[in-house]
Amino acid sequence: MSHGLPTADEIKQLPPDGGAELNRLIFETSPYLLQHARNPVDWHPWGDEAFESAREQDKPIFLSVGYSTCHWCHVMERESFENEEIARVLNEHFIPVKVDREERPDVDEIYMTATQLMTGRGGWPNSVWLTPDGRPWYAGTYFPPEDSNGRLGFRSMLEQLAAAWDERREEVEGQADQLQEAIAGASTVSAAATSGMPARGLVSDAVGELEARFDARRGGFSGAPKFPPHASLRLLLHEYSRNSDEEILKMATRTLDAMANGGIHDQIGGGFHRYSTDADWRVPHFEKMLYDNAMAIPSSG
Repeated sequence: MSHGLPTADEIKQLPPDGGAELNRLIFETSPYLLQHARNPVDWHPWGDEAFESAREQDKPIFLSVGYSTCHWCHVMERESFENEEIARVLNEHFIPVKVDREERPDVDEIYMTATQLMTGRGGWPNSVWLTPDGRPWYAGTYFPPEDSNGRLGFRSMLEQLAAAWDERREEVEGQADQLQEAIAGASTVSAAATSGMPARGLVSDAVGELEARFDARRGGFSGAPKFPPHASLRLLLHEYSRNSDEEILKMATRTLDAMANGGIHDQIGGGFHRYSTDADWRVPHFEKMLYDNAMAIPSSG
């Protein structure tokens, strides 16, 4: 077998776990999952088999969600998932599961909500620890492989969470129950927020908040990194169409000009990169998301 991926005929001859050189992801079709098929981590795809293994072995699941153009996903793979010692800890204490968020956006949405509720932020790779029945109890995004600058590394995190599972199971179950309730509550609020038109006062408050954060010199809104503020721009343009307020239009057009003229705009390949790492729109984060670019298309309504 070559160092690259095996042929279709060679794959048919492999054992169910992928064999000595590969893991179960070799049987998947997602390019992102196949990128991890040679990791020493004993990856499982999302499915009943992974959860059955977790129940039978009484191990928590380590869920890693990413996608093929995610920069930090590749960094974490290189630093941690290709590391033999970290893979040993993962395989010994957890059932590792890999998910392609572009293949399973439903799974991604649930566990990204858990990460945002627990940490106050989100992103990919999304790293979530689950009970064998799928309830999240700890979450984060990218972890460096080793402890540094006061930040816990991935290996230390795995060891501490494995100890919590073995020695403080009641605390883990309680955390899982609380997080599950919070996810259900967030889903209820989200459903309510999308039903019907928002009150005029809420819209005015939102526009006022955007005015307070508007970066008149550089476009966009205060802070860095700067993401293309698609929803905010749509709100501003909608409000301008309603009341012809030139100051509102100026916020939208200044931001759009800055995006078009800055490094976030792929002048050669077209489209827009995920975000600018600086406040001046100069240095892009080099990945392009389909849904970002879809939101940049003007609506006909």
